Amino acid sequence: MTLSVHVVTAEREVYTEDGVDEVIAPGIAGELTVLPHHAPLLTLIKPGIMRIVKGSEETDVAITGGFLEVKDDRVTILADGAERAEEIDDVRAEEARRRAERTLEERGDTEDLVVAAASLQRALLRLRASERRRRRSPRGPSGPPGV
Repeated sequence: MTLSVHVVTAEREVYTEDGVDEVIAPGIAGELTVLPHHAPLLTLIKPGIMRIVKGSEETDVAITGGFLEVKDDRVTILADGAERAEEIDDVRAEEARRRAERTLEERGDTEDLVVAAASLQRALLRLRASERRRRRSPRGPSGPPGV
């Protein structure tokens, strides 16, 4: 028995796959693992890296929070924001991190600080997901070793 997994945001469908063995999500009370035959569940998820395991493949998704529902071996994640690790542009994520850190250092008005803190968290999640993908890849970010 396996899971059917669907990760969606208001803008798009991020991940849809049948035959998934395991979903590990950042639950509000800690890491939450969903396996086949899981009891029905509806819970909040917090910003973090969600891992989806299918056979020997693992997909990382940077997620900025939302809801996770489990029902009849179907896992649905309604995310505030989500991005698969392979979709992340490291240069843009690093630039976003630097911009957010500069804004926080400048200590602007409260609204700017809240937006900058959220931007920083999002950028750090994206960079962490991308780094996890690179570490698992035998080819690395620029091709086979020695090239």
